[in-house]
Amino acid sequence: MATTQEVHTALESVLDPEIRRPITDLDMVRSVDVDTEGVVTVVVALTTAGCPLKDTITRDVRTAVEKLDGVQRGDVELTVMTEDERTALRTKLRGGTAEPVIPFTQPENLTRIYAVASGKGGVGKSTVTANLAAAMAATGLKVGVLDADVYGFSIPRMLGVELPPTKVDDMILPPVAGDVKVISIGMFTQPGKAVVWRGPMLHRALQQFLADVFWGDLDVLLLDLPPGTGDIAISVAQLLPKAELLVVTTPQLAAAEVAERAGAMAQATNQTIAGVIENMSWLEQPDGSRLELFGAGGGQRVADRLSEVLGTDVPLLGQVPIEVALREGGDAGKPLVHSDDQSPAVDILREVADGLGHRSRGLAGRKLSISPVG
Repeated sequence: MATTQEVHTALESVLDPEIRRPITDLDMVRSVDVDTEGVVTVVVALTTAGCPLKDTITRDVRTAVEKLDGVQRGDVELTVMTEDERTALRTKLRGGTAEPVIPFTQPENLTRIYAVASGKGGVGKSTVTANLAAAMAATGLKVGVLDADVYGFSIPRMLGVELPPTKVDDMILPPVAGDVKVISIGMFTQPGKAVVWRGPMLHRALQQFLADVFWGDLDVLLLDLPPGTGDIAISVAQLLPKAELLVVTTPQLAAAEVAERAGAMAQATNQTIAGVIENMSWLEQPDGSRLELFGAGGGQRVADRLSEVLGTDVPLLGQVPIEVALREGGDAGKPLVHSDDQSPAVDILREVADGLGHRSRGLAGRKLSISPVG
């Protein structure tokens, strides 16, 4: 017959689907009872009564318990955390403080932060963001996406987000799609309703998405910025001073000239530009030739011009061709990089994602095992 301790050990493999930590670590296991007939009853305290993933938790607990030798059946009873338990959980998740802080600004935080920017709309910035996030997550990185395009949010659709965020008092647990944590203003507005906000409200919303959302220990955070150099772009520079810009453009000269101005904003805000991504570079023809619908050379022009203005090397990270499947994947909530089919666009996006996701983070913020010599 299985022991209570063996059941607790088995439950360490059950992760909360939103927080991505063991339910035992989160103090969600209220009690375990093993009777003489091999029936194990586990009482689990959910963070909220309306937890959208309670069925998933129930299934995973039952599966973990019934794998044990001597267990005939696993029963799961659900209850809800008390106010004190939720307070203790929030404090634990925030690293010992009950008050919200922006974790990415803390000295020891090593999350790589990329703000995906463009000079104008319609260049495929959100498509690039969604596919980079999905590609990074597929390699095992812990990835989050903040849809900061308040007026034109589209990331939830492109990543296939199906569930709303869960609130634990003043803490927001972001939904997870394809192993990517996602938050967007679109999750808090009624369908078809416009967001009519000005600067201070935009700044506060971005601040809340960074501080009130439980992101956990991320390797990479991607922000999908609105086009241009408006309030959100300025707030990102203020709230996330270590964020690096990824500038997305098309080969078209008009788009490239506007993208240069968006990238040059880094000079005024003391930000680093990680590189330029050229989207819609060409359309491959049946005979293998390339039809350059939007001209050629825009991405390299932006990279060269920004290198000159900033006095540092700004690389052209990749040129993503036009592919119908790339657009279809975004509309269906299935990023093309998840496809088994090989294509030039998939290869380039995965290559860019791999380079950005595994860049050296240096020693900034790390604790060094060095002691002063007396």
